[in-house]
Amino acid sequence: MKKLLVIIITLVVVIGIGMGKFNISSSINKVKNGIQQTASVSSSSQSSQGSSTTDTSSSNLASLNYKPGSSAVITVNNDKSTLNPADWKENKVIYSNLDSLNRTSQPNTAFLEARNLANDSLRVRQIVKPTGWHQKFVNREAILNRGHLIAYSLSKGIAYTGQYNPSLQSGDQNNPKNLFTQTAFSNQEIQTIYESKVRDALKQGKKVIYQAQAIFNGNDLMAKGVELQAISTDESLNFNVFIFNVQPGFQFNYADGTSKVDQSMTVPTPAGAPHFSNRN
Repeated sequence: MKKLLVIIITLVVVIGIGMGKFNISSSINKVKNGIQQTASVSSSSQSSQGSSTTDTSSSNLASLNYKPGSSAVITVNNDKSTLNPADWKENKVIYSNLDSLNRTSQPNTAFLEARNLANDSLRVRQIVKPTGWHQKFVNREAILNRGHLIAYSLSKGIAYTGQYNPSLQSGDQNNPKNLFTQTAFSNQEIQTIYESKVRDALKQGKKVIYQAQAIFNGNDLMAKGVELQAISTDESLNFNVFIFNVQPGFQFNYADGTSKVDQSMTVPTPAGAPHFSNRN
């Protein structure tokens, strides 16, 4: 940069003298300012690229590729929810319609309270086949789950319309608007961690806005991951994360959901992660 500055100043001096019009101080300052502005833009661009994994844009999240051995969770918006706690007005879930490819590509948003905590004993087997569904079993355990955007355990009394009905005793079941093809690891080992945070807040009598969105890249039928964010009305609960849809030992073709064995695909298990065998 210093050599470039010397060369440019020298050229300016030579040209200025030749034209008979030259103010050394003014010209040098202009050159310096121009170079500093260029350096500033370059630095800003590098900073923006470096922080791309914390961009809240769904299109940016969809373009991310998981690196084997790294964490399957990244924070979004510095781990702060973009939801407004003041929007909590009524106990309900807003289920987005399926898109033109029958995917749950738009966010589902739940306005939750303690009465939405569901007893797992009333859960039934899931039968919906979301887009990208190609199940495999290893040692009798499924590598895929029908992942709920709004967890069964958080949706007691919520009808398919999204309205609360006290006569409904179970959580969300076989709702196509709430299910996507999710790896067993992403669902059971990671997403449950954040669902537990929401459950704990509800058990304490807090009201929570919780949103989940499966993130698809282009016309892919299998989601690259899921963004989860939540905030309680007192803001003591506040998170925003993206979970990669990955499974140790397998590579997925997200275009159609097919998979192949790949032992180089290593995914670290978060400390204290729960595990629920063969939930598919």
